[in-house]
Amino acid sequence: MGVAWEVIGVIDTEGDCADWTFPADPGAVRAARAAVRARLRDWDLDSVADITALLVSELVTNALRHATGPIGVRLVRPTGLDGVGGVLLVEVSDPLPDPPRERVAHPEDESGRGLQLVAHSSRRWGTRPGEAGKTVWFELAVPG
Repeated sequence: MGVAWEVIGVIDTEGDCADWTFPADPGAVRAARAAVRARLRDWDLDSVADITALLVSELVTNALRHATGPIGVRLVRPTGLDGVGGVLLVEVSDPLPDPPRERVAHPEDESGRGLQLVAHSSRRWGTRPGEAGKTVWFELAVPG
């Protein structure tokens, strides 16, 4: 039994890269998380599936809060995983050009921890402008 995902477009899910575009609605978070987990399982990268799905959820949630257009998610599989590990690149794009701002959330705050989580859990992270909007990316070390 498969999971129904609302996906606007699947650019590529074969080889070393997987790209999806999700509508800017609340179901995008669950759909993105499920798509990422399925692809990582197919790539035998279960060791980073939980943290990747969590961080993608945070970034897609941020995009939903601030942007109104489609949200892109892209995974780039590490090369050369012959016992030496590698780096998984994850990107989340949205049409809002403003870069996200990392802030310090207070204990009583119900939001505001997404970028802190990304910063503390990833090897490296950053943002870059796109043709229409921006991309927030992070890298996760993959054990060899």
